Amino acid sequence: MIKIQEIENAVSQLPKIDLDKFRSWFDEFDAKAWDRQFAEDVHSGRLDSFADQALQSLKNGRNSTL
Repeated sequence: MIKIQEIENAVSQLPKIDLDKFRSWFDEFDAKAWDRQFAEDVHSGRLDSFADQALQSLKNGRNSTL
């Protein structure tokens, strides 16, 4: 298994053009991972209490629009 330190070392040695490509790839990779986690949280109901609080605040007039 590759260690984090090895990855950090390899990334720090990339030429600028490859670092730019890696950064773009990682941004997309990270966004997809976040989207998957968010979808799992929604599906499992982990976010329901936040939605309930927001709806209750809106109902009670405690929310404002920008």
